Amino acid sequence: MMNDTNRAQAAVLGWLAAFDSLGSTPPLLHATLPEAELLAPALAALAAEALARDRSLLVVTPNDELLPEISNALDLGLRPLCLVLPGADYASRIALRATISLLKSRLARDSDESQGPAWHAQRARLATHDNLWHDCLAWCARSGDRDSWPPAVAPFFPVRFAPRAVAASLLVGPNDWVVVVGAEACGETTAWPDAATSLLLHGLAAGPTGLVAVDEEARLRVEFELLGQEMAELELELATAQAEIVAFTERYHRIVGKRMALLDGLQAEVALLRAEAEPHDGQRYRDAQEAAEQAIRSSRESSRHGGSEKRDAGCTSEPQETGFRPSIEVKKLYRQLAQKIHPDRAQDDADRAWRTELMAEANRAYRSGDHDALKGILAAWHESVRSETCSNTNNRTTRDARSALMRRVMRLRRRIAEIEAELNQIYGSRLYELFAAAKIARRQGRDLMQEMAEKLDGQIADIKAAINAAGETVL
Repeated sequence: MMNDTNRAQAAVLGWLAAFDSLGSTPPLLHATLPEAELLAPALAALAAEALARDRSLLVVTPNDELLPEISNALDLGLRPLCLVLPGADYASRIALRATISLLKSRLARDSDESQGPAWHAQRARLATHDNLWHDCLAWCARSGDRDSWPPAVAPFFPVRFAPRAVAASLLVGPNDWVVVVGAEACGETTAWPDAATSLLLHGLAAGPTGLVAVDEEARLRVEFELLGQEMAELELELATAQAEIVAFTERYHRIVGKRMALLDGLQAEVALLRAEAEPHDGQRYRDAQEAAEQAIRSSRESSRHGGSEKRDAGCTSEPQETGFRPSIEVKKLYRQLAQKIHPDRAQDDADRAWRTELMAEANRAYRSGDHDALKGILAAWHESVRSETCSNTNNRTTRDARSALMRRVMRLRRRIAEIEAELNQIYGSRLYELFAAAKIARRQGRDLMQEMAEKLDGQIADIKAAINAAGETVL
C-alpha cells in the first residue's frame, strides 16, 4: 500500500503526463482532486517539478483556506521562489513583503541550497528585471505592507498560489501551467487566460471565494497569523545566518586569528627594538606603543574564541570544513516552533516568560542541529497548559480582546523589523564578506582560510628570521 507521499507523487505524475501529452497547444485539461490530505503535498510537489523544468506555475484556489497548508508543504530550499498570496489586500501585502525579504536573505546568504538550476534561473530573472527588483526592495524598505502595490512582481516568482480574485488581478501574464483547484467553487469552466496549459481540478464543494475580514478583530486575527508565518520564516533565516557566521568565526580564529595575534606580537617586538635603538626619536616610541596596543587587542580577541589553542599556529593541515549545515527536518521543526512558541505571540507576562524559555532552548537546539531536542520542545509546548489554544480569554470584553490582539500584532511587526535589521547588519559586515568569499573559494575547490594561514606563516617566518638576525641591532 502506498503512503501519503507516494500517493501525492502519483497524482503529480498523472498531471505531468497529461501536460506532456499535449505538446505546445494551449488546451484545457480536467482531473479529479486528490484526497484532502494529499492536496497540499501534491501541489507542493508540482511546484518543485515546475521549478526543476523551468516552467511557470500558477495555482488558483477558491479562497485562503488551503494556503497555509500549501506554504508549509513547500520545499524549504525552494520556498523563496514561490509566492503565496492570500485574498485580502492588506494580507497579501504582508505575504508579499515576507517573500521578498526571504528571497533577498537567501540570495545574500548564497548557501548551497540556493545553488541548483532553479536558483540559477532565478538569478537570471533578477538580472533581466534588475530595475523592477530594486523597486520591490525599495517598497519593502518603506514598510511595504501599507504602500501601493509594487509594479510587476510576478516575474520574480515562477510559482504562485493565490485565490481567484488575486490571481486574476495581481498575477496577470503568461504562465506555462495553470491549475485551478476546485473549478466549480472558483467558477471556472474554460482555459485560464494566457496559459499554455490549464488544468481544472474538480470535486471541491462551492463556498466562499475570498477571505473577507468582517470586522476589525477578524482583520487583526488574520494579520496576526500572517505575521506569525512571516516572522517564523525570517527567524529561521536569522538563526541560520547567525549559526553559519558563528561556525565560520570559530574556524577563522582557530586558523587565522591566532596567527594574526602572533604576527602582531612580533611586529610589536620589532617596533620596540627600533624605539630602543633610537631613544631620542619620539615617533619610534609612539609607533611601538600603537603596535603593543594592537598586539594586546589581537591576543584578547584570539583568546576570546576558545578553539584557538587546539592547533599550533604553524600547522596548516586542518581539513576544509563545511560549517553549519542543519538537516531539512531540523529546519522544519525550528520553523514550526518559531511560529507556535515565539515570545512575541504571548498574551501576558507569564505566557511570555514561558515562551521565552522555550524559544531559548529551541535556538540552542537548532544551532547544535539537535533534532530530538527540538521534538522534545515541541512536545512540551503541546502538553503545556500555557499553549495559546488552551488559554481562556472568554472573560474579556470584545474591546479588551481587540486591544490585546492589536498589541500582539504590533509586537510581531516590531520583531520582523528587528530581524530584517539584524540580517542587513550581518550581511553588511566585513566578516560576512569574508565568509561569502570563503564559500565561493570552497566551490572552486580551494580553502581560503588555509590560504590566508599559509600567507601569514610566511610573514611570521620572515619577521622571526629578521629578529634573530638583527639581535639587538636596529632592524
